[in-house]
Amino acid sequence: MTANHGQTGGHPDMLPGLRAAVEDSRAKAAATRTRKAAEAEPATVDPVARVLVDVPLAHLDRPFDYTVPAKMAETAMPGARVKVRFAGQDVDGYVVERAETSEHTGRLTPLRRVVSGEPVLAPEIAALTAGVAERYAGSRADVLRLAVPPRHATIEKQPSVPSEPLVADPAAAGKAWAAHEHAAAFLTHLAAGGSPRAVWNPPPGAGWQTLVAHAAALTVAGGRGVLVCVPDKRDVERVSAALDAVLGAGRHVALTADSGPAERYRQFLMVSRGAAHVVVGTRSAAFAPVHNLGLVVIWDDGDDLHAEPRAPYPHSREVLLLRAEQQGTAALVGGFARTCEADYLLRTGWARPLVTSRDHVRAQVATAVVPGEDRAIGTRIPSAVRDLVRDALQQGPVLVQTPRQGYVASLACERCRTPARCRECAGPLLLAGPTAPPHCRWCGHEALGWACPECGHRGLRAPVLGDARTAEELGRMFASTTIRTSSGDHVRASVPDRPEIVVATPGAEPAAEGGYAGVVILDTWLTLARTDLRTDEEALRRWLGAAGLVRAGGRVIAVGDPAHPALQALVRWDPAGFATRENDQRLATHLPPAVRLATVTGEPGAVDDALTLLAPPAAAEVLGPVAVSDDPTSEEVRLVVRVPRALGASLSTALGELQRVRSARKLDAVRIQVDPPSL
Repeated sequence: MTANHGQTGGHPDMLPGLRAAVEDSRAKAAATRTRKAAEAEPATVDPVARVLVDVPLAHLDRPFDYTVPAKMAETAMPGARVKVRFAGQDVDGYVVERAETSEHTGRLTPLRRVVSGEPVLAPEIAALTAGVAERYAGSRADVLRLAVPPRHATIEKQPSVPSEPLVADPAAAGKAWAAHEHAAAFLTHLAAGGSPRAVWNPPPGAGWQTLVAHAAALTVAGGRGVLVCVPDKRDVERVSAALDAVLGAGRHVALTADSGPAERYRQFLMVSRGAAHVVVGTRSAAFAPVHNLGLVVIWDDGDDLHAEPRAPYPHSREVLLLRAEQQGTAALVGGFARTCEADYLLRTGWARPLVTSRDHVRAQVATAVVPGEDRAIGTRIPSAVRDLVRDALQQGPVLVQTPRQGYVASLACERCRTPARCRECAGPLLLAGPTAPPHCRWCGHEALGWACPECGHRGLRAPVLGDARTAEELGRMFASTTIRTSSGDHVRASVPDRPEIVVATPGAEPAAEGGYAGVVILDTWLTLARTDLRTDEEALRRWLGAAGLVRAGGRVIAVGDPAHPALQALVRWDPAGFATRENDQRLATHLPPAVRLATVTGEPGAVDDALTLLAPPAAAEVLGPVAVSDDPTSEEVRLVVRVPRALGASLSTALGELQRVRSARKLDAVRIQVDPPSL
């Protein structure tokens, strides 16, 4: 078919309406090209932006260069959130640097847009995230998710009101810290703008949060910022109350996940804009962008809540110590117990001890250990404990710590003591209450008519009791006394200063107004029965955490083997000596912190690939791989790599390279943890 086209002005003949439409479309297309060309015109000053893209692939874990269009020149500043084109997709990123030129020889892609000109990634935090990613053989994208909270546009439009300058009271701070040897020198150095570093063990009954607040006040009065990391929300509330009392209300912010996205972003902006100079929070607060940071504090660094459960699994203590090194700040590693890592800081001379005298400790609390009575008589609470509780109730509340929550945490054959197991899944049997039938902890199956597979006996006994059963026993002994429990999802923040008994599991002990008149620690054998590298260290930390809540002049009693080293350390209130002995043993057996250690966990084939690709330092020892658990349904295996501590950086570098090679080759995933909190 042949069309009859005429020529008008060099164009084929068209219907009048169609020709006008075509010309209009061409004009619009030309205008669009002109507009886009103008938009892509690079900025006249520092036209290159180095962007960290939010891609958790190890082999792409580096900044990429993009052109800064002229219209974004004022907003695409370092720290701003941007959207860029990467691998055919629009992805988020942070501008970490503006530069005049790029080493990239090809044509740079322009930034898609600036999500927000708010500089949420400060240069020192960008450097910190790089150091943490290298230390833990992870990617910076993963660390940045921990450091910068999600954006909330409405909150970002609101201003942050700065706090008034603070005038500290050095005399009040000196009085609060008077019981500690060398505290005067530490505080003087801190107030003068110095960077003292200390491992701090307060005495029992000390208001540790008040001491932290006084140290913060001296630092802030000198024009510097303070960052305090604690294990959980209850500790945040305690420190916040102390900061309000010492610094005044509204002079600090609290960063916790419980605040909610909007409130947390509001508090984060107050810090990043320099409106607040004191931050208290849980583990993610270690990345808070405090201006002119002068002091970092971590309380109870042995608590496993300080260990991040997400990759690359950093620990708050290590993040803060790295930050102290990078920014030259003072550091305070505190707790009633002393971890082996804190003791190692003293051994290397990185920090100095900040402790109280033995006479002061003995004046504060009387501690004793009594053996458990014969279980054949049907009670696990010795007469010495009953006497202490009865006497202490005349003066105030009494705290009873028991290791397990629930009613009866496990059951065994009454005759031969074989652990009672479920017939369906072999899970452990337990009792949920005094009238409930035994059931399986794993599948919930009721074990009616259970018979021991070893001896055929049908009777059951309860070797491990929980807080509910303990409260029931104490209720029978002290019938006219109020009994409270604190455990699991029902944790109390505080209790009033009146005679009552509080039964709590480790970590759930509420603070008492004025302190407890007496503290009882039951079933210490159960805490010591764990199979872990840190069993004794963790047991002592839990006991000291409860005993530290006693008031001045109070009494502490533990039920267990008086000859056990951990209980001996409790009686003498000697966390320093215990940590020193533990470190001596670990040094002899090549265990952390004397060595640097990493684990690689995954399916057998993936771990074998990782072992083949890994190029550790020459002095490295490779242990395993072995099965992770006794569960026959689990196929995961784990290998351990350890090197002398001096080669720790080399091990991290080798593991980081392993991650990049695995990522580039798209191999099966493995989980790499450097210095895991437990083995």
